[in-house]
Amino acid sequence: MQRRIRLSAACCFFMLFSFGQTGPARPKLVVGIVVDQMRWDYLYRYYDRYGKDGFRRLLGEGFSCENTLINYLPSFTAVGHTCVFTGSVPALDGISGNEWIEQLSGKLVYCTDDSTVRTVGANNASGKMSPRNLLVSTVTDELRLASNFQSKVVGVSLKDRAAILPAGHAANAAFWMDDSTGNFVSSTYYMQELPGWVDAFNRSRPIEKLIQNGWTTLYPIGTYKNSDSDDQPYEGRYPGETSTTFPHHIDEAYKKSHGTFRPTPFGNTLTLDFARQAVEGYQLGSGPATDFLTVNCASTDYVGHMFGPNSIEVEDTYLRLDQDLGKFFSYLDTRLGKGQYTVFLTADHGAAHAINFMQKHEIPADFWNARPLVDTLNKLLAAKFGVDKLIRSGLNYQLNFDLGKMEAQHLDFDAIKRLTVEYAKRQPGISYAVDVDKIGEAPVPEPLKSMIINGYNFRRSGAVQIVLAAGWFDAYGKTGTTHGTWNPYDTHIPLVFMGWGVKQGHTNAPVYMTDIAPTVAALLHIQMPNGAVGRPIREITESGGR
Repeated sequence: MQRRIRLSAACCFFMLFSFGQTGPARPKLVVGIVVDQMRWDYLYRYYDRYGKDGFRRLLGEGFSCENTLINYLPSFTAVGHTCVFTGSVPALDGISGNEWIEQLSGKLVYCTDDSTVRTVGANNASGKMSPRNLLVSTVTDELRLASNFQSKVVGVSLKDRAAILPAGHAANAAFWMDDSTGNFVSSTYYMQELPGWVDAFNRSRPIEKLIQNGWTTLYPIGTYKNSDSDDQPYEGRYPGETSTTFPHHIDEAYKKSHGTFRPTPFGNTLTLDFARQAVEGYQLGSGPATDFLTVNCASTDYVGHMFGPNSIEVEDTYLRLDQDLGKFFSYLDTRLGKGQYTVFLTADHGAAHAINFMQKHEIPADFWNARPLVDTLNKLLAAKFGVDKLIRSGLNYQLNFDLGKMEAQHLDFDAIKRLTVEYAKRQPGISYAVDVDKIGEAPVPEPLKSMIINGYNFRRSGAVQIVLAAGWFDAYGKTGTTHGTWNPYDTHIPLVFMGWGVKQGHTNAPVYMTDIAPTVAALLHIQMPNGAVGRPIREITESGGR
């Protein structure tokens, strides 16, 4: 009898132990890396110059989705980061640009502004930020919910929006850089004071160490055969420089403007060094549930905007980032164990070639400026309807109307939009001007039509969408480049998964940015975000499932 009781107790113990182990297997840590302004072709343009531990390792060990596309407009930073981690689009998630005009009030809103919180780590407004403008959940939120908040989530970037939006509403922390101090800061949305390890990192003055020798090319400058020659008229200059050529004395430029640090490759080094400290400080990957670290390498965007995709500066930035990624992956191998974590690398958008570079090679491209169009249209509308300044702006390649003024004057909004569209579509550089409310009637081809619909949020988007000719973009300046359009150079992005749950391979089948978060959710066996419109990428979830 006693033996039977002992056996029964042993069986119960075994069953209880087994029950505790029968949940779905998951990695210790997920690391979502978004390389700002990384065109898909950068994976291969510099491939012969990459080392074995960074981009080549991702492609050699991981699964690459070679035809990953953005499926909304406009293709801007905040919108891309939001889509990657929500699987949603601006029509639903509300992040319709880096900034937007609230259509009902006319107020200009920055995507992560929050007047109800305070900066942590600096005596300024750089930390008055939160994810409250985001209307849906992120995959990081869903992981926190699925683990009953045992999972830890941390976001890191030089940019506030690129740290905050990926980390989501329920994150343990998000950190970004304050230019005035050169420190990483946060917000009272997350914490009341910086953790000790962040204070220690800031006190070490890492920026000064990184830039003390200026910026010279990693390899002899004559070996940069994948780029245009140095000192091109389409390249920007740092403060105090008289030419665009290497070496760049950013140590001197930084004294004139701390913002100079961002458009250097060392911003990515700083970010990944800080990310490694975040793994240590929060003991990510060491707890009872899967943790999530979101990392944005933002300096690629700043360098691209300043110098353009064909510059030696951009090539050198990616060669240095390759080394930084290799060191980071090696650190994770040592810290967590190779194959014990999952990493994915993608981009928030791509970038166009510099206009002057394209024109030099006889390829159609030109600058466009929304302001003259808005001014002319306002004169035409005032002459027709008797009210001045009915269009507020051309922000985000959209015409934003003063809805309150039209309502007060009892004006016919449809008639106003008809006149606007008819005039705008006849102007140089404009392929389409579309009344989004009537897009079903517009002769706009797919996928452009769906991209316009996905990007339109009535409260936060202008009612008329402007679509520029290929190679044209909004002229913020005459040097460097930008992004924001529907064209493949802006919307064809890299997407590579590596590590736990992922086998080596690739697919050329079309997938979309909205598919990334559902794929991560499927790998983790958790619910996809509540605004997701994408689908899990089956080639990844079926080839590498454990």
